Amino acid sequence: MIEYLPILFFLGVALGVSVVMLVLPHIMNPVRKGGQKLSPYECGFEEFDTARRKFDVRFYLVAILFVIFDLEVAFLFPWALAFETIGWFGFFSMMVFLTVLTVGFIYEWKQGALEWE
Repeated sequence: MIEYLPILFFLGVALGVSVVMLVLPHIMNPVRKGGQKLSPYECGFEEFDTARRKFDVRFYLVAILFVIFDLEVAFLFPWALAFETIGWFGFFSMMVFLTVLTVGFIYEWKQGALEWE
């Protein structure tokens, strides 16, 4: 049973830190209900228009570009881990993938999708 003592100690410390992190904010800053806290919008400014107004397409372009390049990184990690076993075919497959993404990025850059006024 002595082998499990470090694990029990770690669990005890983790539980203690968790309880302190949950209780300390309530002690340091108690909840005060007021007009601002009870308002439906607590984002820093008053509501000014309907939710059905037109939205700038550049927000969507930036989001799509983020998802594309985030997926690129998600594909690079397993490829790098299996690099020794996949051989030249895997190397050239990834180079084609990266080339397509690079050409797409350059196209977006030249079209002005990354420019923000």
